[in-house]
Amino acid sequence: MDAKWTTPLLTALAPVAWGSTYYVTGAFLPPDRPLFGALMRALPVGLLLLALRPTLPSGSWWWRALLLGTLNIGAFFALIFVAAYRLPSGLAATLTATAPIAMMLVAWLLIAERPRLASLGAAVLGIAGVALLVLRAGFAVDMVGVAASLGAVVMSSFGYVLLKRWTAPVDLLTLTAWQLVAGGLLLLPVALVVEGPPPALDAPAVLGFLYIGLVATGLANYLWFRGLQRMPAASVSLIGLLNPVAGTVLGVALAHEIFGPVQAIGMLLVLAGVLLGQAPVQAALGRLLRRRERVPVR
Repeated sequence: MDAKWTTPLLTALAPVAWGSTYYVTGAFLPPDRPLFGALMRALPVGLLLLALRPTLPSGSWWWRALLLGTLNIGAFFALIFVAAYRLPSGLAATLTATAPIAMMLVAWLLIAERPRLASLGAAVLGIAGVALLVLRAGFAVDMVGVAASLGAVVMSSFGYVLLKRWTAPVDLLTLTAWQLVAGGLLLLPVALVVEGPPPALDAPAVLGFLYIGLVATGLANYLWFRGLQRMPAASVSLIGLLNPVAGTVLGVALAHEIFGPVQAIGMLLVLAGVLLGQAPVQAALGRLLRRRERVPVR
């Protein structure tokens, strides 16, 4: 594997794993318990990682870890679930797909990472692709759901960029554990007050939570945060558009959901947007354009 593609490909595993949670949640987890589901995604695996890396924050990293855990995990999960309950899934996914543009603007504001025109174009292409992929006719717009979805986008964009701005005094696994524990502890009282005691879990639910916690949250967030440390914010944010693509593919393969020409075009646009947003592709296109400019006109 070409070394310059190793980090993008590993980072892409995160949104692919996140996309798989739609099917797992619907097929195996208790219904109508979104906050409990979010809590179980974050807190157990966070405590497990913290047991493997038994290091607590010190100094300013107490409030930094709490802030990152709130923005990237706790508040983000809660707002996403509010949006999921109040909006059709296609509309919620399309609003969430605006994250690349929001993240580019936040990165420009906080770390002076100016977005390239190619990256902005790739983001627009990806958003159009997500809309074709998941939007269905006849949906109703709930403004609370819209506000929750866009709020989740803005909060996570600030959290991800702050993660790039601050140099943590610990390894990435420990930093991931801090955020998951902080976000899980934030969700714990909210879940108990809103939804009451935890529901009884059967074997499929336990297996589903193990997968979502260990793979789709612990491992996925570790790979995502790794990508944020090593790549421009624009490139990472565009890779996140693979989330609805993975969810659609699994829905078609395992739940026999509808997939036609419109969805195929949408998927191609998303993949094109993701590729055009990556540094190796932009560098290759730049070399091609410069080479064409040097060719004399006859």
